[in-house]
Formats: sequence, C-alpha cells, structure tokens
Amino acid sequence: MTEYKAQDFKKSQPRWCPGCGDHFFLASLHKAMAEVGVAPHNIAVISGIGCSSRLPYYVSTYAMQTIHGRAASIATGAKVANPDLTVWQVSGDGDGLAIGGNHFIHAMRRNIDINMILLNNRIYGLTKGQYSPTSPRGFVSKSSPYGTVEDPFRPAELCFGARGNFFARAVATDANGTVDILKAAYNHKGAAVCEILQNCVIFNNGAYDPIYNKEGRSRNAIYVRHGEPLVFGADNEYGLMQEGFGLKVVKIGENGVTIDDILVHDAHCQDNTLQLKLAMMDNEHGFPVALGVIRDVEAPTYDASVHAQIEEVKSTKKYHNFMELLETNDTWEVI
Repeated sequence: MTEYKAQDFKKSQPRWCPGCGDHFFLASLHKAMAEVGVAPHNIAVISGIGCSSRLPYYVSTYAMQTIHGRAASIATGAKVANPDLTVWQVSGDGDGLAIGGNHFIHAMRRNIDINMILLNNRIYGLTKGQYSPTSPRGFVSKSSPYGTVEDPFRPAELCFGARGNFFARAVATDANGTVDILKAAYNHKGAAVCEILQNCVIFNNGAYDPIYNKEGRSRNAIYVRHGEPLVFGADNEYGLMQEGFGLKVVKIGENGVTIDDILVHDAHCQDNTLQLKLAMMDNEHGFPVALGVIRDVEAPTYDASVHAQIEEVKSTKKYHNFMELLETNDTWEVI
C-alpha cells in the first residue's frame, strides 16, 4: 500500500485573506487525505461558489468548481457515475444552505456516499459581508444594517430533519479534531456532513471566539466520542446528565453526582433524539458546544442501491447493452 504525505495533495498557493479559517481547514484536509490513503487520482473535490469554494484549486486531485449552490448535485452525479471515486464536496453556509439548501436536504434523504463539508462562518464573505442563512437573529451586516429579523438554520437540525445518518463538527483551528472527523466521514458509507466552525476575519471576525483556541475549547466545548462519558472542562470536572426531555450540566463530585451518573455518548443509536440535543447545545444557554462525531449510523446508500438495481434488472433481461437491445427486435437492412 502506498503511503502518502500531506504534500502529495497540495497544489498552488491559496488566495484567501490571512487568518481565514479556510487556510486551517485546507491543511487539515490535506493531512486527512494522506492518512486515509486514497490515491489522488481516485479523489474528486467538488465545490460551488464562495470563498471556501475556491478550495478545489488547492488540492492535487481531480477537482471542479461548479456553480452557486449546485455542488451537492454535481457530487451526486460524479459518485453515481463512478462509485469507486472518493468525493469531497465543499460548500460555505451560503452556498450550501441558501441557494443550495434543496440539494443539501435531498443528498441527506438519498444518503449518497459523499463527504459534505460545510464551512460555516455565518456570513457571505466573497460578496463582501451580507448575512447568511446561519447568521443569528439581530446580526448587523451590510444587508441587515439594523439587524436581521430572521432565525437562522442550524445545520445539525437541518441534517437530522432530512434523515441524515452522519453529522460531525470541528473548529477550523483545531487540526486534530478536524482531521479526526474528516477520517470518520470518509469511513462512513453514506452522506457524511462535517460542519467546520470558522471565523471570517474581515466581515465576521470573532464569531466563534469562545471555542477558537485550545484554552477556550477546554471551558466551552465538549468532545463527544462514541462509548465514552460526556465530560468536559479543563480536568473533565463537568458532565452531562439527562433531565426530563433535556440535558443539564453537572459538576462531578457535587450533590452526590458521580461519573456513573453521566450520559455515555452513543453515535450509532438509530434514534437521533439525544444526538440532536447534543448538536444543538450552545454557550448562550449555558452548555458546551459539541465537537466530534455526533451521529454515525449505517443505512443503505443511494449509489450502491442504484447499481444493485441495474444489475438486478439486467439479470432478468435478454439484453445487457445497447447493441443487444437493438438485436432483440426486428431489424431491417437498408440497401
């Protein structure tokens, strides 16, 4: 087996603003590609339009920048046409959830075997600072000078509502956490959504400041790992317990709470109730932000099902290709 290095997947000099989260993510993608070991000529990176959608220019694989919001549909076609291809689809929150929202939910519903990267900076950066579908209510931007009067999409909620089977989250500046979820997405068979939280240093800097550095994540984030207790804090002194139909934060060792009282993460549970609650936690309501693989459930994939159906139909027919089809009917020779 050929061993690859991150350098094998690098191409050209990225043209993003210094400090942009896209730089951090690209480095993690190069590393993840090297570690999963798929040859560059067996990979396709497909994007739409936006700052993050320039990424295909910076990977030494097959790559294609498509049109605004259509990355998921192009990626679907590529995977169905060539099931052996590893497909990485890259979109921003605007490209993926606004004009591309319809394609996003149907990729989930169909469970096409592609890795869907959502680089979420809660702003339209390429077009110079309009609010996006993930901008919070009241957000002041060039297109909402008095604050938005809309509630945002929350990507996990949208993914789960469309019957998604894989959802993971990482912070762009957390290289190890990002590489881990990208590798998990590759190993998952089906539509795998990885939400990457990142700042736009020009138009929305500080959007994720509470968790953008390691120290902040130790206080304000929780790394969820299948089969392990849901604990967090600098010394893992806090944990999550179920309270009614919701969750609550507790301090281990206080009020009789022990580690045995803490919920254990189950990413493989078919029922997504608790997984969704984890994905929806935020600092504003006194909870840590969940990072890592939140949901990872097996289900039939669209591309495999299409090809299985084709083989099944072929087995019952007298013809197996176009020429044989022509020869099954009456033929005439024109002289």
